[in-house]
Amino acid sequence: MAGLSDSLKVRIKKRVGFFLGYSLVRLIGSTVRLKVEGWERFLSSDAKMIFCGWHGKSLLFANYFRKRGYWVIISNSNDGDMQNMVFTKLGFQTIRGSTAREGVRAALQAVKRLKEGGTMAITPDGPRGPSGVVQGGVMLMATKAGAGLVPVGISARKALYVRSWDRYMFPYPFTRARMIFGEPMFVPEGASDEEVEAVRLAFEQEIHRLQTLADDW
Repeated sequence: MAGLSDSLKVRIKKRVGFFLGYSLVRLIGSTVRLKVEGWERFLSSDAKMIFCGWHGKSLLFANYFRKRGYWVIISNSNDGDMQNMVFTKLGFQTIRGSTAREGVRAALQAVKRLKEGGTMAITPDGPRGPSGVVQGGVMLMATKAGAGLVPVGISARKALYVRSWDRYMFPYPFTRARMIFGEPMFVPEGASDEEVEAVRLAFEQEIHRLQTLADDW
């Protein structure tokens, strides 16, 4: 792309990344034979919920929740700009921010959306990890909004795993996959810091339990 300005190069890169990312999510999502367990308990519920699955499993997560108008938090970065375009195309509503940049502001925006009746779909160990550790932002959301934390385990029988901090999973087309929803967990009203931490640890353990269950082919 010799001769192009740096800003134009960035815009082209983002558009290409958006096209590839969206196409990959839909290709895999439309061919994978996904078995969903536990979702039926939420079909008729109007309670405030935050659905949580690990960052490395988010491709199937994103495809399954598409076109529901759920809210997601996307980091403020060039990669985040591409992700924002992908998730918007998939039918999500987005809040920009992360644990690294403007994390509290993004979490408080999420609290507002939850109180207005919105539903959040979150990777609680994202965007930078450590993998498999529930971060404080999602606990702030649950505490301030009185929302239920729903653990989700996601697995594919055959998949490619990227050498990244989260070992990001790309399921092979037409493979079998599982998505298991657990019971929602709540932070007690007026909970102390110690009580919030106890819920965080229990919630983290429950996501790991469901993930292990999903992985048991």
